[in-house]
Amino acid sequence: MMNFCLLAIVFVLFSSEESTSTAFTPSPQNFSSTLTSSTSTSLFQSDNPFQSLFGNVASKISNLQQEGMMNSVSQDQLAQLTSQTETILASERLNLSLVRSSLESKQTAEERKFRSNLQKGYGIASPLHKLRLFDESNKEEDVRVTLYRDAASWCPYCQKVWLTLEEKRIPYKIEKINMRCYGDKPASFQRLQPSGAIPVAIIDGVTYNQSNDIMYALEEKFPDSNPLVPTEPDARTSAQSLLRLERQLFSAWMYWLTSRDTPDGRMRNNFLSTLIEVENALTASSGGFFLGDKVSIVDAMFAPFLERMCASLLYFKGFQIRVANGETTNFPAVNRWFDSMETLESYQLTKSDYYTHCWDLPPQLGGCVSEEGSATFQDAINGLNGSWDLPLSPDNNGLEPDWSWAGDEAAAKREAVERVTSNFEAIISFASRGAGKSGRSYGAPLSDPNAIPNESIKPFVDAAMIVVCNKLLSETDAEIAACDKELAELVSVWKKEGGNSNEVIDKIAMSLSYLRDRVGVPRDMRLPAARQLRAHLNWAIAKLQ
Repeated sequence: MMNFCLLAIVFVLFSSEESTSTAFTPSPQNFSSTLTSSTSTSLFQSDNPFQSLFGNVASKISNLQQEGMMNSVSQDQLAQLTSQTETILASERLNLSLVRSSLESKQTAEERKFRSNLQKGYGIASPLHKLRLFDESNKEEDVRVTLYRDAASWCPYCQKVWLTLEEKRIPYKIEKINMRCYGDKPASFQRLQPSGAIPVAIIDGVTYNQSNDIMYALEEKFPDSNPLVPTEPDARTSAQSLLRLERQLFSAWMYWLTSRDTPDGRMRNNFLSTLIEVENALTASSGGFFLGDKVSIVDAMFAPFLERMCASLLYFKGFQIRVANGETTNFPAVNRWFDSMETLESYQLTKSDYYTHCWDLPPQLGGCVSEEGSATFQDAINGLNGSWDLPLSPDNNGLEPDWSWAGDEAAAKREAVERVTSNFEAIISFASRGAGKSGRSYGAPLSDPNAIPNESIKPFVDAAMIVVCNKLLSETDAEIAACDKELAELVSVWKKEGGNSNEVIDKIAMSLSYLRDRVGVPRDMRLPAARQLRAHLNWAIAKLQ
């Protein structure tokens, strides 16, 4: 029997919930993201990822025509403009089928099997899996675990359970549940878990509703599947000490992140001194992980929160922990630990990016407090000042290491196109919310599952996205120039025939911006693909000027 004391010392100190999904998720009921307040006064600040969040569009929305959501453009004009757009697409041979054919011709054999593997539960791990069998030796009827995790892949408590299942290679099914800050929970889940908190797991018919209880049960019921809890007395003692240290670090982080520091820097110093203890513990390790050269329960406990500390403290406090390869740092052992974690497929699967974390943490925590000196980092993470423009700078100019393990630039572009084209119609509808009507508001500023798309603008967003996908797949200067020409032709028609106020152009820009701001990592795609898609959407937005 395993000793419960090892995991019993880990306390839950903030809500084990909350999240958002987008149209990248295939099922329509998960299209939950939205226009929160609106859009920036200048629609064409292509380096501003929040033009669909803040500004003056809310006042416009209330005055939009109920039918078609257009002010200055009549239905006859829209019909004519749609016809002209279709003519250009036909003449330039721009259509979704050809984009998909081009993608398939460039994909590796493994990439071409991605969708069929998703259905079977095989292949490279993906947040899109609803069934995870790992390989053909496992059968769906033999699965003993169902994990209820957040739909947006935001929840750190879900992440550590998810990581544990993957690392132990235990077959499981996934049910995705909204967090309260971005959507409602189904009644069936509320009956299973009256508090609504996630994660929840059903293992051999028994319901477990706390992340640490789930992790313990997985160790106990699957002892031969890559055990993560050490058995030797000295290692167990070390693990217990490190888990206490993890909670100390968590508390110091939470206290500083959600408060304004005192003039003497007491909160910063408290966090720093605890982080130095973590650095020393990793320096003393005989391998790349906390307990040596093999990943353990300690790493699974540390990973979700250390990851969020790197993102949030840089963004809100200007305090950098993780650095790009070759850069100097006061925390070399912590950085080496991240390098080791990033060799694990289980961590690669669940890892998020700074942008996603810095927008998902405040609604989960009730707010985070920015301090002087953080603005430059916020701008870079948010895509301002060219950080989301082509050509992309390596490691976001040294702030967030690139995921070199995810493949080269061409692979990232193919991944972005695959995710877009596999659910294209739904994504166009989702993007068109940016020029539509907002619905019921939730705590997460990037979420509005009840938003109403602007149906009138869809044909033009569709056309723009086809060109964006072609641009992503372009390999030669001639192909890139052709994409520039194709979009320029479309923009010329949209400006000429789209109303005196450039309303059509404005609404296309709003739609592309809305989509760009809501590309979530890892939910929709990995960071390299997300960076490419955000930057190529910015390219299109700039061309609309």
